[in-house]
Amino acid sequence: MNAQEKALARQLFKIKIHEANGDKFEDIFTSIQNYNDAGFQQIKPWGPLGDRKNDGYNSRTGVYYQVYAPEEIRNNYPEVVKKLETDFAGLKKQWPDIKEFYFVVNDKYLGVNPDSEKAIKALVKNHALVNGGFLTPKDLENTLFKLADDQILSVAGFIPDVNAIINLDYSALAEVVGHIMKLPIQSVTAKIEFPDWNEKIQFNELSETTQLYLNIGAQKLGALNTYLGNQSFLADELQEKLTGIYLDSKNKDWTGVETSHHGDLIFWDMVKNCAPKNEAHIESAIITIIAKYFESCDVFEKNPEKN
Repeated sequence: MNAQEKALARQLFKIKIHEANGDKFEDIFTSIQNYNDAGFQQIKPWGPLGDRKNDGYNSRTGVYYQVYAPEEIRNNYPEVVKKLETDFAGLKKQWPDIKEFYFVVNDKYLGVNPDSEKAIKALVKNHALVNGGFLTPKDLENTLFKLADDQILSVAGFIPDVNAIINLDYSALAEVVGHIMKLPIQSVTAKIEFPDWNEKIQFNELSETTQLYLNIGAQKLGALNTYLGNQSFLADELQEKLTGIYLDSKNKDWTGVETSHHGDLIFWDMVKNCAPKNEAHIESAIITIIAKYFESCDVFEKNPEKN
């Protein structure tokens, strides 16, 4: 991957982390660790014995992991400390040869609470461990982006190839539109305006890479308008649904996700939500649809200071 593609892959990873709770976050951690450590063994609950408080380990090095990913981390740190202590006690009872212990928590890039940090340092000291601590999405991201490109993409997600986005596949378009119309998101009527395209890109903090995808999508608007023109009322219904998808992505709490292009988080979250599956021709259709309603200000904002 080139620098732009890696930057986009990082954005996609952060979006994925932001929405990963419970088993979804554990699956992300496990995928990265399987690539990063050939000796890593995932442990899954099996029958009445469960996972014996062990979410994964390396038997040769004696490194053990437990994973915790609540939906709301900021108000849940007393529970983090409690779970850390009780789960480690259960882990040591079942797996006594622990040399290092890491509590993998999805802090959604907000940082670890100081009481939790103190608790795990005390745990490492009291049990005479060689090492231990918290692993957070920041650590997982750093590990992931030292891996091979194909391994990065298998975790972060598919990146559309701009060179492959040429023609609009009507069968893919029909699949995408059908998926969008079934999403449980409230439809919103928006006011149609046509501001300066490049100025709107800058105002919404979209990167040059995202602008490139939008520009390519805009080149296929003629084919999209032909498709929509053959189906009465579909354009209006799609506009209202897509505006609702945009507002849903915009109103998510992206606190903690550091980026100089906040609009990219919204854009690629919309692409993910609109995708019935992860394929190039599907992504192409979605980006063309977003470009249409970006142009008319149904998605993303017009600078109020500009006429």
